[in-house]
Amino acid sequence: MSDDSIVLTRREILRISLIAGGVSVATPGWAQFNAGKAMSAGKGIAAAESISDAELKAYFDQMSAETDRLNPVAGLKNPYGRRIAALSKGLTAHDGLTLNIKAYLVKDVNAFAMGNGTIRVFAGLMDRFTDDEIRYVIGHEIGHVKNGHSKKRMQTALRAQALQDAAGAAGGKVARIASGELGELFKNVIVAQHSQANEKQADDYALNFLKAKGYQPMGAVTALDKLAAMEAGHRDAAPWLATHPSPAARAKRMRKELGIG
Repeated sequence: MSDDSIVLTRREILRISLIAGGVSVATPGWAQFNAGKAMSAGKGIAAAESISDAELKAYFDQMSAETDRLNPVAGLKNPYGRRIAALSKGLTAHDGLTLNIKAYLVKDVNAFAMGNGTIRVFAGLMDRFTDDEIRYVIGHEIGHVKNGHSKKRMQTALRAQALQDAAGAAGGKVARIASGELGELFKNVIVAQHSQANEKQADDYALNFLKAKGYQPMGAVTALDKLAAMEAGHRDAAPWLATHPSPAARAKRMRKELGIG
């Protein structure tokens, strides 16, 4: 696909590590937030277990609406939009989840999922990956949603950062989160790397997803091989590798699961 159809953000890009557990990439839209904005220490801190699923979904809905506002979403008139729609056909309701899968017209090799079923795949990843490799990424991100990985991190972040107003919660209302706080929340919940256990769960889910759908499970292996190749020579720029499995290690494990390694 032509790079001419990819829109790049104009403002400073914040360097992070995000893709499916994988490589150093960028979060274009969120660089526009003042992530350093001070959070109010006077707000009541609700215990994580008191935050309902409905409240968590409302927070994720705010976050996903803002990421879509700040990043160009590929529509069905765009080749990326048509491709992601074809690859995610039938997944609006899947495995008890309501999913919203779209593509961002951004050149980074990236993808992410939120606890409300939002999944976004970046055009840069789609340029490098085959259809079955993109299906692996989609399956991996669904795995994160299904296993509640970002929901648990959202609970922890809301408690630790005092983002939930106790009075509002008592009245059954979900407070709006200021944009600066949303940016900080995005970093702590979506950008921060998942644990090794979470990544293994998501990879296993993706492999089963590919098999169940009749897709090529080797897509998981070749996708991780590509991420490993992109990562080669850049370990110093990815400190998360000290505590997270590398794409090469994950590809090796996937090969073993498929009986080819």
